[in-house]
Amino acid sequence: MQRVLITGALGYLGQTVLKRLHKDLEAGKIEALVAMDVKEASPEQQLLGVTYIQADIRDEALWKHLETAKITSVIHLAAILDSQSSSRAFQYEVDVLGTENILNACLKVGAQRIVISSSGAAYGYYKDNPTWLKESDPARGNEIFAYSAHKRQVEEMLADYKIKHPALEQVIFRVCTILGATTQNLITNLFDKKRILGIKNHLSPYVFIWDEDVAACMHKAVFSEETGIYNLAGDGAITNADLAKILDKPYLSIPASLLRLGLRVGNKLGLTQYGPDQILFIQYRPVLDNRKLKKDFGYTPQKTSLETFLFYLNAKKMPVGKVEEVEVLLPS
Repeated sequence: MQRVLITGALGYLGQTVLKRLHKDLEAGKIEALVAMDVKEASPEQQLLGVTYIQADIRDEALWKHLETAKITSVIHLAAILDSQSSSRAFQYEVDVLGTENILNACLKVGAQRIVISSSGAAYGYYKDNPTWLKESDPARGNEIFAYSAHKRQVEEMLADYKIKHPALEQVIFRVCTILGATTQNLITNLFDKKRILGIKNHLSPYVFIWDEDVAACMHKAVFSEETGIYNLAGDGAITNADLAKILDKPYLSIPASLLRLGLRVGNKLGLTQYGPDQILFIQYRPVLDNRKLKKDFGYTPQKTSLETFLFYLNAKKMPVGKVEEVEVLLPS
């Protein structure tokens, strides 16, 4: 019977996944559930029957926790998402070296499977990216973005471990923008602005995934016999201009050179947290094709990108505009 450990278990996604697995623990479908996080779990956060461990994934003695709990599967979610709150060196230690430490811990205790939360950012933000990115497309990352570069490096490491240590089964999810009832991050902050900014001659589509769909896939990955890399995204994509229609806000399309200058000045003056580097993120946002997820992994997201976005707006009690005018993009 499975004995599961979740890293980053107290984060937004971690708690969502933990609650999904907790149902199995209560039903006796898994033998043990361990929640690991660098922070200490408050009494309000703790679920009955779950073992909570406060530990840093960079700790070389981390494997002892896995050995004590006799862990068979690890769901690795710990990562630095807010790159503005820490140094690049620290982010590398957590994202890349921390993942390496987790992998080595799995090998040391003989864990059978690791489920990794990667990102569409691993593909990178490039002009020549395909309109719809498939898992067979190269993960190139962008050195300018720590999160993107580190996800690429982690996947390169995982590919090496897969060859050298095939007994440790891997399931890697390249996750798109996650939205749920309580999501609050740098991307959702964009939706709160008075107007939606876009770049002239760029559609800049978004693909969204419901947080409960992510949790369901992580859960399924623990018990499934399938391995490999999967794009985790809802069906369809929504352009920046159509997001503005849904939000019932003005859409301002600006030439890239002008927006880059505006962000550079605004960032220096402290008027915006976004710098000129964010232009790439808006221009060449990766759009994920989820057909392999549905066909090979056997999971169809319960909500489409549009349904996920509308669910988020409803949960936030934000007004909804002209949904009927929105044209959802689909892969050919």
